[in-house]
Amino acid sequence: MQQVLISLSSFGAAEVRRHGQLWFTRLAREAGADGVEVRGELLVDAARELPAIADVVREGGFAIVYSSPEGLWSADGALDAGALDRALHAAKVLGAPRLKMSIGGFGARSVPTLPQLARLLEGKGIELVIENDQTVAAGSLAAVEGFFRAAQESGLPLGMTFDMGNWHWVGESALQAAQTCAHRVRYVHCKGVQRLPAKWVAVPLAESAAPWRAVLRTLPRGLPWAIEYPLAGDDLLAVTREQVGLLREVAATLGAVA
Repeated sequence: MQQVLISLSSFGAAEVRRHGQLWFTRLAREAGADGVEVRGELLVDAARELPAIADVVREGGFAIVYSSPEGLWSADGALDAGALDRALHAAKVLGAPRLKMSIGGFGARSVPTLPQLARLLEGKGIELVIENDQTVAAGSLAAVEGFFRAAQESGLPLGMTFDMGNWHWVGESALQAAQTCAHRVRYVHCKGVQRLPAKWVAVPLAESAAPWRAVLRTLPRGLPWAIEYPLAGDDLLAVTREQVGLLREVAATLGAVA
């Protein structure tokens, strides 16, 4: 059966900060999700919240991913070792085997710091997966592919978090990106999109203006998928359960699980 996680940002930043990510982790478990993605930018009291979420995860055999809001490289191209250390610490407290970050300001001058990144990751037991974000510098196909090529040549073969919606924010084709990046993808953010007059917005897959089924069909089978589109309604548990079920139905239709 398709593994479906929920990025806790899907419940809305204001609501998540009000109730806390522990509350939404429990809701996700009750709704039948296989795990959650804890969002660093939505933590109100990390010292209290992270251990409490870790307890729920251990109790339920839940999958867990930690998402850091910080980029790996600063705007001047320097490796931000502090950001990585904070993210690794949070992932360790959570017991999360997977850490998601963006490349931030990575560029040509950053390439010599890749061996340092490898050393900082060594022995941590945490998989770093790089996400295409909503900026041209860290989310365009050229930027992401340039990073992965440089990392591979430096002996640092990292996997990718493929956010199927974010490509639209940088004016690129999600389907073309899926065709190019498929062999690197380890984790998928499922996100529908619609265009408003001034911006793109995230929407449920069924409301998406993008060819999301073709994108999912292009990506490798059996990868964990995470809901990262708005989950809202008077009966939030029912809405969440419905969307988890929808993704599993889609996976079965696409043959996403052997």
